[in-house]
Amino acid sequence: MGSRALVLAHREKPEAGFAGVVYTRTGRPFFTEHRLGRELVDRARAAIGAAGLWAELASDWVLLDAELLPWSAKAGELIRDQYASVGAAAGAGLPAVLGVLDRAERRGLDLTALRERMAGRAADASRFTEAYRRYVRPTDGLAGVTLAPFAVLAGAGANHATRDHLWQLEMADRLVAADPELFTPTQRRVVDLGDPAAVAEAVAWWTALTEAGGEGMVVKPVEGIVRDAKGRLVQPGIKCRGRDYLRIIYGPDYLVPGRLDRLRQRKLGRKRGLALREHALGLGALDRAAAGEPLWRVHELVFAVLALESEPVDPRL
Repeated sequence: MGSRALVLAHREKPEAGFAGVVYTRTGRPFFTEHRLGRELVDRARAAIGAAGLWAELASDWVLLDAELLPWSAKAGELIRDQYASVGAAAGAGLPAVLGVLDRAERRGLDLTALRERMAGRAADASRFTEAYRRYVRPTDGLAGVTLAPFAVLAGAGANHATRDHLWQLEMADRLVAADPELFTPTQRRVVDLGDPAAVAEAVAWWTALTEAGGEGMVVKPVEGIVRDAKGRLVQPGIKCRGRDYLRIIYGPDYLVPGRLDRLRQRKLGRKRGLALREHALGLGALDRAAAGEPLWRVHELVFAVLALESEPVDPRL
């Protein structure tokens, strides 16, 4: 659990200007302090060279898709304002409510059902606080910051987003070996969906991961690009998050009967359709960037993605 980061690194550092940049998923500079972005890019450039990727990819630039950890390194204000405030309010209010109910019960009032419900809400609030705190740790500049790479998106002359994910993870592992202080490995399992034992093992792994505080997993086909029988793009991945992490998204007591049922009735077709169109446009933009086409040609497709992003869709879906 971190913040999406796109790292553009150039092999040679120009006499003037930057040798690369770190972007958010919406194209904004990741760091408000530009020095940190330059330092991270220089570390990434060195690791790419040590891993032998410049020569292997025959490119003088590389675009990496990664997750920057911890979440608090980028989302500290969001955590304080949106999540910590909820946890603090619940932590202050619900124990007081339970105290009042306990005193009322000692006076002979039958409040068992109400107290059980309030105790359940207090326990859920505690789990909610524990959930977001798992993704918070102190950082000082780049000290304490790690980068989890999961794809080499492109380089000069090649759109690598079309390569299979085993190749992508091999590239990621080489970056980790080159600079294990900056890069962190991505766990993975390769599962034959026709093998019930392999599926059961993957489910057990996911269960253990999420019960230990992990966010969850992303399920992807091994192939980089998959199309259905009609030639249409298949969704490239789907997140499977654990129940405790979902408290951050849907609220401390989202598992209360009735509320979970409403969540299960959501219509996801429109969201999936938007995601697939954005994916196709992104692949096209990478093709144009890799081919060295003029920037306005790349921006045609980038702005189309941003237009789709502006569609009013519940971000929690």
